[in-house]
Formats: sequence, C-alpha cells, structure tokens
Amino acid sequence: MSNVSRLSLASNSQAATSPLRLLVLSNGHGEDVIAVRILQELQRQSNPPEIFALPLVGEGRAYQKLDIPLIGSVRTMPSGGFIYMDNRQLVRDVRGGLLQLTLSQIKAIRRWVSSQKKLGNKRAILAVGDIVPLLFATFSGANYAFVGTAKSEYYVRDEAGLLPRKSKDARWENFSGSVYHPWERWLMSRRRCKAVFPRDALTTETLKQWPIPAFNLGNPMMDGLQPTFSRQQFYSQDSQQQEIVRPFVVTLLPGSRPPEAYANWEIIMIAVSALMASFQERDSIFYTSNRVVFLGAIAPGLDSHILSQSVQSQGWRTESACPIQIADPNILTFKQRNAYLLLTQQAYNDCLHLGDIAIAMAGTATEQFIGLGKPAIAIPGNGPQYNPAFAEAQSRLLGSSLILVEQPAEVAKIVQSLFKDPDILQIIAENGMRRMGKSGAALRIAECLQERF
Repeated sequence: MSNVSRLSLASNSQAATSPLRLLVLSNGHGEDVIAVRILQELQRQSNPPEIFALPLVGEGRAYQKLDIPLIGSVRTMPSGGFIYMDNRQLVRDVRGGLLQLTLSQIKAIRRWVSSQKKLGNKRAILAVGDIVPLLFATFSGANYAFVGTAKSEYYVRDEAGLLPRKSKDARWENFSGSVYHPWERWLMSRRRCKAVFPRDALTTETLKQWPIPAFNLGNPMMDGLQPTFSRQQFYSQDSQQQEIVRPFVVTLLPGSRPPEAYANWEIIMIAVSALMASFQERDSIFYTSNRVVFLGAIAPGLDSHILSQSVQSQGWRTESACPIQIADPNILTFKQRNAYLLLTQQAYNDCLHLGDIAIAMAGTATEQFIGLGKPAIAIPGNGPQYNPAFAEAQSRLLGSSLILVEQPAEVAKIVQSLFKDPDILQIIAENGMRRMGKSGAALRIAECLQERF
C-alpha cells in the first residue's frame, strides 16, 4: 500500500472517530437562547460535537456565557432585529452597516467550512430562526439542519381550516399551501438538509406534504421554565383549602427592550388601575377575594427604579411584607388597599407559574405563559416590537389563549368574563399547551441531531 493510501485511510479513520464540528447560526436574541438550550443538551450527549457559533443579529451573549467561540464579526443593529416589521428600521440598519456585516458573515461561514474540510473534520450547520440562517446554511456546502422559530401554520390556519383575514394582502402568506413559501421549502428539501424542526405539530404535518425531513419534537421555548417551588404543593391534602385562601395573581409582562418596555409598563399600569377598580364592584367575582397580587416579571436589563416611580405615581406605597413566596431577595413590594404589586428581576419562571392570567405586551414571554395553559390579555403598543401588527399576528399564532384589547381599560371586563366560565378556561388551557408543546424539546432535538449528523 502506498504512503498516500495509508494517509488517506488514516485521515478517513480519524474523521470517523473524531467529534462532529457544529456551527450554529441564529438571527436574534430569542433564537440565540433557543439554540443554546439545544447546545446544552448536545454537550450532555456521549461524544458531543465541538461547537462554534455565529449570531447574525446582536452580540451573541448567550453563546459567550457557554464559552462557545464565535467565528466572525458580530454587531448590534439599530433595529435590534425587528426590521421585518418596519421598513424604516431596515433603512436604519443599512446605514448602520448591515450589508457589510452580512457579507463578512457569509465569508466567515465559508472560511469555517473550508478550514474544517481541509482538516478532514466532519462538519455540519444548525440554523435557528428564519430564512436568513437557513439560506446561509444551504449555500455553505455543509450538511445542515433547521429549527424554524419564526413561522407557524397557526398564523394562517387552525385545525378547522384557514383563518378569516381582513387584508387582501394576507392571502399571500399562504398562497402556495403553507406559510413556508416554495423557495423556503426548496431550501429545506435539499439533499444536505438532514432535519427540519418546526415549532408545532400542525406546521410539521403541513411540511410533510413535500420531501422535507420534518420532525415534530416540540418547541424549545417551553424548556427551562421550571419554578423554584415544588409543584407538589398544589396537590397536597389541604390543596383545596389553599386554593380558596390563596390570592388571585395577575402576571405583568411589559417586554424586555428599553425604552419600549417602559412605555408598555405605563399602559399596563392603566390596565391594573382599571382592574383594581372593577374588583371593588359588588357584582365582581373577586369582590370577596382576600388579596390580589400583581406580579411584574421585569427583565434584568430594565431599570426597576423607573418602573417603581410609575407604580408609586398610581398611588401604590412601598411595603416590607411580601404576600407570596418568591425566590428573589431583592423583590420590590407595593400595596394599595387589599392588593399587592411585586417587581422581580430574578424570578421569571415563578412569575409564569404563579399567574392566573397575564397582562402582556411581550413576545416570547407571552407565548411561554400561554404554553403553560393560561390566558393572556394583550394591549398593542407603539413598537418597534409590540405594535398592533405584531400583536394581531401573535393572536393568530396563539388562538383563543390570547385576547386582544384596544384600550387598557378593557382588561377588567375581559378578566371578569373569563373567570366566570371554567369551561372557557379549560379550552384555553388545552389550546395553549397544544400550540406551544410539551417541555423537553431541546433534548429530543439534540438526540435527533446526533442521529442525523
């Protein structure tokens, strides 16, 4: 056997036994978080891949926390990734260097694939988000998989059929029989595309009409949401008595992006005041309720003092005693009559699990709350994220679990009507869990990736 043949055999043997090199592409903070959940499960597998990342939007801090090396330039654009909602945001991003950044990212991906190929390493790409990372993955020359976070058939249909739409332009969302257009389906049906993970069962079944390797493994957005308290406390011997005396809890979700979140909070506080007033009416189902707790789930990046000033301007006073157990030593507590308002930046999961209903002006947080089987009331703001167009689209995605109101004062009437009808609450619970899926999706996707790659 020649030396060249021996070297070739040695190289092939090394490639077969060496770990996979995986490059992750994602385009947004939420997508980064979803990608990281999958990567954490991959790292727990036997013979885990060696992981690299390239966040196409933002600085990729979620990857940096895991010490995953970034292969190219990263930069935060003026829009924060919301260019698809507003053409003006796109113009700002182009002026901010979007085109140059995109070209450098394409070069970085090709350079990474080429270097891994020269080293004889097995290589693959995981694209998380929408058509942009999918497109980059398709033309990289490597095998790839796609986690589709941006699109769902629920935007245009439910299990009963197509949704009625007011706009004539809306029919184009589904002109080819799916929310994924023919060019997107072409990218997903290439030979090098080894797996596609849609966000729900309805979308998976629709994509299976074409030669697309689609797997219904759930939505990683519902992973990592365990509360700090034991769920068994709801099923203890005195749970019925606890249910009678426990406070009615309203979770407040203003979003995470300043300054938009501060403007959203002002709107939410109007809804809180209206709800407080309705609880004092004699025909209110909450008239005899001992306590009401408003639980503000505040992103760590927001200034809690700005929100506190808004709360106090509405007549709330600071209180030392907290009415419920929350795993946050720095929680801010306010009281007004028999109601409490809490602000926490460390107990997000607890806020989701404790809430009976949410007043929501957020993207991912609203979907996660509803995925736990709870109703939410949404008030469209002025954006750039939570504007009327976004809220309307989100209401289609989440169906009966998300109720849209035009004015914050309308929230009170919706809350009263919902909790007078247990049957509606049961329908909402089933709907939310069906649309968002069970937890554990990241592990299931990681195991599938190991098998497919």
